[in-house]
Amino acid sequence: MKKALALIEDDPWLAPYEADISQRLVYFQQALQDIKATHQSLLNFAQGDKYLGFNYDKKASGWWYREWAPAALDLKLVGDFNQWSESHAMERLESGIWEIFIPDSDGLAHESKVKVRVTTTKGTSDRIPAYIKRAVQDETTYDFSGQIWQPTKAYQWQDQDFDLAAIQQPIIYECHIGMAQEAEKVGTFREFAEHVLPRIKSLGYNCIQLMAIKEHPYYGSFGYHVANFFAVSSRFGTPEDLKYLIDQAHQMDIAVIMDMVHSHAVKNLAEGLADFDGSGHQYFHAGGRGYHTGWDSMLFDYGKKEVQQFLLSNIRFWLEEYHFDGFRFDGVTSMLYLHHGDHVSFDHYDKYFKEGVDNEAVRYLQLANTLIHDIKLHAISIAEDMSGMPGICRLVSEGGVGFDYRLGMGIPDYWIKLLKHSRDEDWSMNELWQVMSNRRWKEKTIAYAESHDQAMVGDKTLAFWLMDKEMYWHMQRGDDNLIIARGIALHKMIRLLTASAGGEGYLNFIGNEFGHPEWLDFPREGNNWSYQYARRQWSLVDNPELKYRYLNDFDQAMIQLLKDHQVIQSLPGQVLNIDEVNKTLIFERNHLIFVFNFHPEASIFDYKFPVKLGGDYNLILSSDESRFGGYDRVDMKYSYPATKLQTGFQLSIYNTCRTAMVFKPKVVSKD
Repeated sequence: MKKALALIEDDPWLAPYEADISQRLVYFQQALQDIKATHQSLLNFAQGDKYLGFNYDKKASGWWYREWAPAALDLKLVGDFNQWSESHAMERLESGIWEIFIPDSDGLAHESKVKVRVTTTKGTSDRIPAYIKRAVQDETTYDFSGQIWQPTKAYQWQDQDFDLAAIQQPIIYECHIGMAQEAEKVGTFREFAEHVLPRIKSLGYNCIQLMAIKEHPYYGSFGYHVANFFAVSSRFGTPEDLKYLIDQAHQMDIAVIMDMVHSHAVKNLAEGLADFDGSGHQYFHAGGRGYHTGWDSMLFDYGKKEVQQFLLSNIRFWLEEYHFDGFRFDGVTSMLYLHHGDHVSFDHYDKYFKEGVDNEAVRYLQLANTLIHDIKLHAISIAEDMSGMPGICRLVSEGGVGFDYRLGMGIPDYWIKLLKHSRDEDWSMNELWQVMSNRRWKEKTIAYAESHDQAMVGDKTLAFWLMDKEMYWHMQRGDDNLIIARGIALHKMIRLLTASAGGEGYLNFIGNEFGHPEWLDFPREGNNWSYQYARRQWSLVDNPELKYRYLNDFDQAMIQLLKDHQVIQSLPGQVLNIDEVNKTLIFERNHLIFVFNFHPEASIFDYKFPVKLGGDYNLILSSDESRFGGYDRVDMKYSYPATKLQTGFQLSIYNTCRTAMVFKPKVVSKD
């Protein structure tokens, strides 16, 4: 009898879908076999940018430029090197690729601006080459052009000692380079490396997740409407500046993850890939399938070999050229399903395997994850998938899609729902534990209380939901305000519970660790193109007279605890006590005991609950410590003896309201 795939063995409820899961594995294997037949390996296939685009030929002393545009009638290379004339006509090859060789004597060189003049049945227009490595915007006309980028001296990396394999539990600091400075402007890679990386290192995060790295024409798109997939956004600096940032992060033992957008592309004709060769369906699907109405953007045709090569080469390029350590794939739900997950309730396994699944996209993601780990074994691959497709984070060989982690998107949604619609005293501890612990066996989750989604205009940060306008008037130390006191207490508890129970990794958005008071709003017509809300106010946390420091210091202590005790790389937590009357939730993870009392008022002396291990326990972290803005109601030096019962052991504590406490056994013993 043929052995079932590991994914099905681990979840017998998937047995009725064995044929569907096996078929997508066969589909992947056939694609990989075809690729190897023509290119010997998947890695060789993902070298498209070394043939297409601009590549310098040292022997011939000049540049080869090639462009895939099968339906185009004519292509000419234009630029400042030839005064934007039509002197450099390209030749069409049988494959639908056009090419031209430009000798050095023609003047094409580092920093030359270029475009390709494409003639189709619809007319003639100047486009930016698809594989361009840099695009720049004219300060007068605001038009983008491609730019040749080949400095005389290559960047000299200093990150040889960085060990990505050492990061067993990713603790991620999500950030946007442009809004990372306090000044009302666009920040740069160099400024980030100098001013923000040291903060991240000090807090203890071991990964940064960079948004908006690829060139995008509209700053306010947050980088999600990509135009030039191989080009570093010139707003933030040069390619060498980005390399410097990543190099500095690696020297601080911080991994760097890119927010990878392969789910869609900007629809702009002037800057992007849309209708490049005039066919209407070159890189993207034809008709309605090629357009996302909700995002107003174009959708890739993952079934085309040329599109697969473009995207897979893009993955290889960022890993090799810029030393990225992995990717957080944006919009995976939209990719997986023909309906993009819009208005769909994923309440039955049929929705994952039989109804509206885009098998070409599934296959592409399997190829992508295979390539990522072929290039960099310990790379971190994260799926932003709200559907919860079984197997999204299992090996392809096991019937999965191959990601290492998925984002726990239900957790921040749940916190917002509680804060918007429920009184503290009505919170259900059972429901809260279910949200934190509800994840598939052997599929790792990145937990987070809030990301950039919750911090943007249209929503509020958790700090603002908790404290709102009171933050503007009552954040001075010594100013006793009930709303602020509640907000600070719950902010700490929400983060610790999410980080310690919600997954096998943790993510925080830049500035939210100290309760940044304002949302994000990028310059746009509606705010008179202001940068006021597209920045981070570090002066607030740096001011010792303000309470933001309490939250920042707690975040630092929390992360240190998670790392010192390998909390989130251990097995999931096991609940010890759920008390709806006193709003107390207690669980154990990797021998640590986490106690959360969410009650607004109930502080209970001699509060007893079961524990697995005997001996004495120490209190190693309390959100009620005065250094975190608390009231020091519990003695941190007291030793807590476990009482032996017939059924096990029991601990007795002073269970103070709106407090999170973490206890550690002095000796890990079951006697």
